[in-house]
Amino acid sequence: MIFRQLFDPVSSTYTYLLGDEASGEALIVDSVLDHWQRDAALARELGVKPVATLETHVHADHVTGAWWLKREFGCATVLSADAAAEGADRLLRHRDRIAFGNRYLEARATPGHTRSCMTYVLDDQSLALTGDCLLIRGTGRTDFQEGDSGAMFRSIRGEIFSLPTDCLIYPGHDYRGLGVSSVAEERRFNPRVGESIGAEDFGGYMKNLNLPHPKLLDVAVPANLRCGRPTDLAATASSPTWAPLRFTVAGTWEIEPAAFAESPQQLQLIDVRASDEFMGPLGHIGGARLIPLEQLIANAKELSAEIPIVVVCRSGARSAQAAVLLQKAGFRQVANLSGGLLRWAAEGHPVEY
Repeated sequence: MIFRQLFDPVSSTYTYLLGDEASGEALIVDSVLDHWQRDAALARELGVKPVATLETHVHADHVTGAWWLKREFGCATVLSADAAAEGADRLLRHRDRIAFGNRYLEARATPGHTRSCMTYVLDDQSLALTGDCLLIRGTGRTDFQEGDSGAMFRSIRGEIFSLPTDCLIYPGHDYRGLGVSSVAEERRFNPRVGESIGAEDFGGYMKNLNLPHPKLLDVAVPANLRCGRPTDLAATASSPTWAPLRFTVAGTWEIEPAAFAESPQQLQLIDVRASDEFMGPLGHIGGARLIPLEQLIANAKELSAEIPIVVVCRSGARSAQAAVLLQKAGFRQVANLSGGLLRWAAEGHPVEY
């Protein structure tokens, strides 16, 4: 099985991808709108296709990327029936199963943070995705969205701590850089809800957290109750339209050599190799402008921000870094030529010397 844990540093949210290698089917749990293209790129690079996106609950600190992933892959949007969300393809009840190939997740209702919280347990009980119910050495908050500390205590003790002691715990968030725990660890060391803590102690602890409400509460909750569907699709950009580009997990857009060769649009082609390479045996693409990588930012003011930029090098490695540098410098229309000059020449496109 394929398993990946991804992170959003703004909301400290973990997104999870689980894939069945035999069938090529996958699930994405708790996607974040700002990173849906990263998640899609990872699925493609791993050779799997998402068949469903799952939410552990209706999030208040970020907007889900489920709608965009459904648009990209045709995957179903799935969450708890208690969420009362509009547009979901499947609404889950306690102990429902969500299949991906020969594997499945079991949905366990674990209300407390919100009424609709679900914990997803892998079929062999080797791992559980606990969302905002059980965190590493902590728990989710219970002071809004119909939160209930008593329900959370029962959820953790009855549905999560009842799993095998070696079951790995993967939370929906972590704010200290921790990525994974286990049932045994949390039973023993969790200061809020460990085995030595009583329900009254837990309730008193949660009542006095005095946390500020999430900054995106008024934006995120309504959007997530629509499964992330934007209210104004025309005003929401999903991907660049100036060329058929592909997003990579490395965070850059790429253009295929054939797409670049056939592009009818005016483009700025920047070759970031050294000058001796530019005139060397591999040659260069006609119309390319030579700006070695180490000189790129110093000469960026000479580039137009209105005309899309394609960067190229020998193999695509240095130009990938060039694309990142140009993005950080404020250029919004930048793509790396996939495979560089090596692939360009291998596919039979012309070069100059």
